[in-house]
Amino acid sequence: MTPFWSAWIMALVTLNLGITLFLFIWSTRVKIPVLPDGTTGHVWAHGVLREAVRPLPLWWVVISATVFVAAIIYLVLYPGFGSHEGVLRWTMHGELAEDVAKTRAKLEPVIARQAEATVEERALDPATLAIGRRLFVDNCAACHGMRGQGNQVLGAPNLTDGDWLYGGDGETLLASILDGRRGMMPPASTTLPQGGVEEVAQYVLSLSGRANDPVKAALGREKFGTCAACHGADGKGNPALGAPNLTDDTWLYGGSQAQVEKTIREGRSGEMPAFRERLTETEAKSIAAWVYSQANPSGAAR
Repeated sequence: MTPFWSAWIMALVTLNLGITLFLFIWSTRVKIPVLPDGTTGHVWAHGVLREAVRPLPLWWVVISATVFVAAIIYLVLYPGFGSHEGVLRWTMHGELAEDVAKTRAKLEPVIARQAEATVEERALDPATLAIGRRLFVDNCAACHGMRGQGNQVLGAPNLTDGDWLYGGDGETLLASILDGRRGMMPPASTTLPQGGVEEVAQYVLSLSGRANDPVKAALGREKFGTCAACHGADGKGNPALGAPNLTDDTWLYGGSQAQVEKTIREGRSGEMPAFRERLTETEAKSIAAWVYSQANPSGAAR
């Protein structure tokens, strides 16, 4: 803070405290002229209401004086009076550093204990899961939701149902977090003959046991060959490509006939951003452990 602004703030604080002190003292000593009946002569409602004068109550005087003294003490102990640092030398940066140091002291034993542990092993440690939960909320919940249940509008998968596009083991989860993923479902409207989109959609619905038109589904099965390169001839997907399983009734963008037809006709594209530059590997492992525990509650820490 420059000397000018320091002096300016000190002048303002002194002026305000001075005016406050003057009004406080003046209010307890001022003599207001009154009529013999103890009123000022101000009336309302045609004389029904009259303004009286009473001294300030003792409790108000005591509280006001206490607050004024407390303000002076505060300015002596803490910064606020220009460049004066305060007797306690308190700063926001110092308090932040102290809080960070306390947090690190609590985290270091957990980090050290889990340094060489796999994601699956970390999922057995409640302290690691608590850290992973907080990191997940801070970094992943915007797309996947606070509880990891996904968002079909964004194409963000549900992380709690045990259904995985690329695999749900610890190393695969860690790779997804650190390096990201990019999925692409090409549009098939130009490669399928007229009516082919609806027929393939009916066949896809039949794979998961959903209501469908058997005749159109049979025709769609013949045209499914263009999709089998990624999803497999049986429609069970391919984790190496991130091609979803079409037989398990789990849908990334929705499983209604309209949504399935839209996916086939227009294609889909989605991206999971890489967090390698934002998170340490230890933090990413904690998130992966929490995600693993949500999809495998029987094999993770309660």
